Amino acid sequence: MFAKFASIVIVAVSALSSGVFAAAIPSASTDLVVRGGVHSFDNYGGYQSLSGFDNFYGSNNFDNSQFSESSITIVKEQELVCHSQSIEIIQQRLLVLQEMAKRIITEQVCEVETQTVVFEQFHSSLHGFSRDLRRFSGRGVGYDSGIASHFSSFYNSDGSLSTSDFGFSGHDLGSSYVVPTGSNWNDAHSHVSVNSAYSAARSAVTKF
Repeated sequence: MFAKFASIVIVAVSALSSGVFAAAIPSASTDLVVRGGVHSFDNYGGYQSLSGFDNFYGSNNFDNSQFSESSITIVKEQELVCHSQSIEIIQQRLLVLQEMAKRIITEQVCEVETQTVVFEQFHSSLHGFSRDLRRFSGRGVGYDSGIASHFSSFYNSDGSLSTSDFGFSGHDLGSSYVVPTGSNWNDAHSHVSVNSAYSAARSAVTKF
């Protein structure tokens, strides 16, 4: 069995009228801090909940776009072959992942500004997997089995969300990489057919 990760984008836009909740808004500037050409979200807007934000992937690597083939260590002993399931089964599981992401963000982050920043990081980082699927990134199409294994640790015994530190950062992504085999990819024609499928899917996306 193997895991595939994807996300369905839901963008919520909220507006505060002038003066409303003014006391809750930090006086510090909310402009993105640029230090020597490096974008930083550490303490963005004066929000303590964003302290150390850049440590996860690194400064100027908001969406983990610097993740490359050189970051990957293939786990040779974990040879997996994909086995197709009905599309509804796949969609069910991806919807569970979507709702889990929303639960984590809304239950474990209280500042709406931080909720917005961390969701946009989560969403934009998935674009790398889209490039993997279309064979644009140079990486094998797979996932980090070590990081994926923590999914079973999401909950406490009472069903509440765990707050334990899993002991890794974004820098560890790729250290236990598994690339399932058995797909129908063919170098002769799949570039065209996959890009056609991508264009068709993107054209179906509602513009919020």
